[in-house]
Amino acid sequence: MTRRNATGPLRRLFWSRETSRPAPRARIWIYLVPLGLLALIGLGLGTGAYLTDNRQLDPIWVVIIAVGSVLPIIVTLRRPVLAWRLGFLMLFLGSLQPGLKESWPWNPVQILGFLLILGRLAVVEDAALTIWATTFSLVPVFVYAPYANAWGAAILLVAIAALGDIVSRRRRTKALLAESVELTELERAKRAVLEERTRIAREMHDVVAHHMSMIAVRAETAPYRVGDLSDPAKDELATIADAAREALTDMRRLLGVLRAEQDEAPRAPQPGFAEVEDLIATARAAGVNVAYDATGLSSSVDIPPDAERPVDNESLSGDGSPRLPTLGGAAAELAAYRIIQEALANAARHAPGAPVTVDARGLDDRLEVTVRNPLTSALTASKGHGLEGMRERAELLGGTLTAAPDGDHFVVRAILPKGENQ
Repeated sequence: MTRRNATGPLRRLFWSRETSRPAPRARIWIYLVPLGLLALIGLGLGTGAYLTDNRQLDPIWVVIIAVGSVLPIIVTLRRPVLAWRLGFLMLFLGSLQPGLKESWPWNPVQILGFLLILGRLAVVEDAALTIWATTFSLVPVFVYAPYANAWGAAILLVAIAALGDIVSRRRRTKALLAESVELTELERAKRAVLEERTRIAREMHDVVAHHMSMIAVRAETAPYRVGDLSDPAKDELATIADAAREALTDMRRLLGVLRAEQDEAPRAPQPGFAEVEDLIATARAAGVNVAYDATGLSSSVDIPPDAERPVDNESLSGDGSPRLPTLGGAAAELAAYRIIQEALANAARHAPGAPVTVDARGLDDRLEVTVRNPLTSALTASKGHGLEGMRERAELLGGTLTAAPDGDHFVVRAILPKGENQ
């Protein structure tokens, strides 16, 4: 592993394919780029003239060295590693037949350009790659440069690489600090949300759960505290107590979710469309006159208000529980269940005793639910949050929900896409 870590930057320096860096987006670069290209073209022409005056080279070599002196400078903006490779190669080709009057075997443009390339590489790459690049850059310096000048050039190369690395480390430190500050702010926001959820859970527990518990206790103890109750009255009180206990259990689950920091609270299986028949039966037991029709589902049913729920061997699973209809989306099933639940509750609250029809249709790509009951003034004036909650459930799935008078009826109609990943 250590050997791989040591040679990895070396492979990146010479053989690995480099990913192009994004171009600068500042508007000033629109003007700097063409001006920079004109300047480099001028430096290239000047380099050609310098080589012609000081070296006995064929014209083709003059062009190669002149172009090779400025091309890596152009490349270094987007691909600094590739620019170093070109500049490193030119350290060997650019030293051909130096003139007697030249202090260095390379032309001035090539020297300054290579220093710029090495500095750019040190700024944008990690320290290990910079060390390898600097080490290899010293080889042609000691091979071709005069002895006295070689040490000065070596010190200059190391100094530029070190300064570039310092800039790189400073920039990365600032980025890490900015990221740390951002994470801290996010954690503060999450903590604030969690504290608010905990406060809501505490209020719900202290107020709502207490009253629900009292309802269950009073319903259970009523036959002992109040004498001469009929059997139907006792059964009704027992049903109220069971409903209160079940509501308390659901509330405890909700409180657990509200108090959970990372959604780790245990959750019971969410109701689906298979439980709608139980919901209808509960509503009928509470005195709501409900007619339920479901078509296009894997186990379509048509249950009038006075009929009992059919049970046969084919509708039971291996453990004796009812089979689930296949709708193709758990989220759509849950939303349909909650919409029907809220619509039945509104009908029982605002239009007691009125007939209610629930119609569900399963299509290839969506589920349509319609709940209809006679229109009353209480329904028209209702401004509660139930309808808004139903509409939000439908919209979260990409569906729609309308709840409005239609003739002499109040109609809730929901269209819920099944979706592939629900």
